[in-house]
Parts: sequence; C-alpha cells; structure tokens
Amino acid sequence: MTDVTATYRRVIALGGPLLPVVSFLGRLPTAMCQLGSLLLVAETSGSLTTAGLVGGALAAGQTFAGPLIGRLTDRHGQRPVVLAACWLNALAVTALVLASLAQIATLPLALAGLLAGASVPQIGPLARARLVALAHREGADDQLVSAALSFEGTLDEVSFVLGPALVGLAAALAHPAVALSLAAVLLAVCGSAFALHPTASAVRPVADGRAGAGVASPRPGPDRRRRRDAARPARAKMPRAVHGLRASMALQGAMFGACQAGITALTERLHEGAQAGLVYAAMGVMSAVAGLSLALVPARIALPTRWRAAAVALLVLSVPLLFVQTLWALYLVVVVLGVAFAPHLITIFGLTERVVPAARLAESMAFLTSAVVGGQALALAASGRLAEAHGPSAAFAVAVGAAVLILALALGCRTAPRPAAPAAQGLPEEQRRAGAGRS
Repeated sequence: MTDVTATYRRVIALGGPLLPVVSFLGRLPTAMCQLGSLLLVAETSGSLTTAGLVGGALAAGQTFAGPLIGRLTDRHGQRPVVLAACWLNALAVTALVLASLAQIATLPLALAGLLAGASVPQIGPLARARLVALAHREGADDQLVSAALSFEGTLDEVSFVLGPALVGLAAALAHPAVALSLAAVLLAVCGSAFALHPTASAVRPVADGRAGAGVASPRPGPDRRRRRDAARPARAKMPRAVHGLRASMALQGAMFGACQAGITALTERLHEGAQAGLVYAAMGVMSAVAGLSLALVPARIALPTRWRAAAVALLVLSVPLLFVQTLWALYLVVVVLGVAFAPHLITIFGLTERVVPAARLAESMAFLTSAVVGGQALALAASGRLAEAHGPSAAFAVAVGAAVLILALALGCRTAPRPAAPAAQGLPEEQRRAGAGRS
C-alpha cells in the first residue's frame, strides 16, 4: 500500500495538486447533465417521452462532437479549445434550463439538448492526454503512465457516481433546475481553470497537413502541386487496432446501459425503486477502488494480457446477473461486477495511448469517451424496452452479450505499439531511449 501511495503522489506531482481538483470539478457537470436534463424536462413538461428525446439528443451530441473537440485540441492546443467549449457548454446548459422552465415545444428543447451535448468540453479525456504528456516530458516509465491513466479513470468513476447523486439531492430538496444551474457554474469556473492551468502548455498543437490550405494563391501547376504536397506533413494514420479498442469501449458502455436498465427494472419489481441509484453507485464505488488498485499490477504483465483478463472477468462476473431475484443478491453481484469495469476501461485507454499517433492522442481519448456514451445510450434504450416486455433478466442478457463480444475482441485484436516518430531522431539521447523503452 505504501508503494501505491508513493506512485500516486508522483502522479499528482506531475501537474501539481490543483490540476486534479479543477479537472474533477470541470468534468463533474458531464455526469450531472444527463440525469439532470431528464428530471428537469420530465417535471416541467410532464412527459417522459419528451424527457427521453431531450436526453437522447444530449447523448447524441456528445457522442458525435466529442472526437471533433479532441481533434481541435490536437491541432490548436487545449487552452483555446477548452476555454471556448466550456463557456459555450455553460451557456447551452443555461439555455436548456430556461427553455425547460418556459415549457417551450419539444423540438426546440431537443435542439437545446443537442447543443448542450455537442459542446461538452471533454475535460476527462483531455486531462488524460495532458497527464500522459506530462509523464513523458518527465521521462516517466510505463508504470507511472499506467498509474496516471488509473488515476484519471478513478476520477471519472467518482464523478459519474457523485454527479447523479448531486442531481438527485438537488431535485429532492429544491428543483432539478438547481442541479443544472450548478453544472453551468462549474463549467464556467472550473472548466476555465482547467483550460488556463499552466500544464495546458504540455500538450502542444501539431501542425496539420491541411494547414494553410485556405490561403488564396494562384492555381499551381502539376509539378508545383506535387512539390507542395510533398512538403506538407502527412496526416498521422490510425492503426487498425484502434477500431477494435473503440468497439470494446462502446460495448463497455452498452454494459453500463444494460445494467442500468436491469437494475431499475428489478428494483421496481421488488418495490424498491429508490434503491436503483444506490445499487448503481455501489457498483461505481467498487469500480473506482479497483481502478486505483491497478497500480499494484506488475509492469511485466503487458496491456494486451490485462485486456484479455479484464474481458474474462467482465463475462464471468456478469453471468450471475441473469439469476438475481432479490435486492441483497443484486447488491452483491453488482458490486463484485464493478471490480472488472475500471480495469477494462483503464486498459483500453492505456492501449490506445500506446498505438495511436501522438499527434492524435486527444482525439483518440475523446473518441473512447464518446464511444462509452453512445454505447450506453443505445443499450439503455434497447434494454429498457426488453426489460418492460420480458423482465430484468432480458436487460441483463444484453450486458452478458456485450461482455462476450468484448472477450472476442480482446482475443482477436492485435495491438502493436506505434513506431517511433521521425522527429524523435532530433531529440536528446535520453529522450530517445525513453521513447524506445515505451515500445
């Protein structure tokens, strides 16, 4: 335990103690807005269908725009992109609150939800990219990089437990609009603090091959065009393995959504509907603990091996969900299943960091987060209907099926580390050795 504490002290020292505070508070609104928008629109409109449409639009916006925001930060740096996105998101969430209170029509409400989702500043994945860059700048070994990803994964898990809890508390004591208003304030204040933190300069923008294409100039001839194109830096290509990693993350999201639907259906069948949030929170807490514990895993156990082990655990530990009939059994099974969630998520982030081009790291991290959101939203909608028609076991069967597919991907996907960049030849000898050691 002393070694783990020392490792995480090194992780925090990479960016200073303020960075994890502002990054956590800056990403907390993302966990608050999904449930908060559902509760707010349901209360103000009196329609669960309208609430579902708005919540779906919010999830869709985040799913499709997340990688774009990541790509923009790769090209232009985190500071300007995050600063613009967090203020736009704060305004969009405020507009959603005002539109809901004004009880406007469904379509404008859904558009407000879409904008609120599309403008999410992606602080979680960008904090990962920043911390990894800080670790590499310090010449850190693989174990410290892995611990940094574990730390960030734990912050995500805690935020997705605490966020809905804050929304539920605000809705119970006052109104859902209070929770979303708090989310808008956190976005403006803590999102700006994350963007302006001195460590933002650790992630430098990479010139894109299309830069300058918009400058007006005489139409060049064929030879001149060939020379110009040859002089441009080629856009870094993604390896094939990244698609398997993204699919695995989307399936992880599907497990989240199916578990949420199954837990809700079973607790309602047992006349314990108020326990649904607590059961899901218990799973998240155990997942966070498991994520922190990954620092104990020896560095000699390679990431592909960890992926396969996590996939096996997801499958084995999710099967008992099919046979749960009581509340206490549900708590037990879900808490044990939580042990496998964070290791899988963190391992996928770690593998992605190894295989994608460094120039597209932020985009790739944001893509993984969007995959989770999209998979969760789709599975929640599908398994919710299955649970209504066939009972909680049908929803849990979706989770088990997703675990089977995750295992198939883990066994069939080959992840090779990215080759050293040509620019590395100009680095000091110790940095070249550090880069070679990572491969």
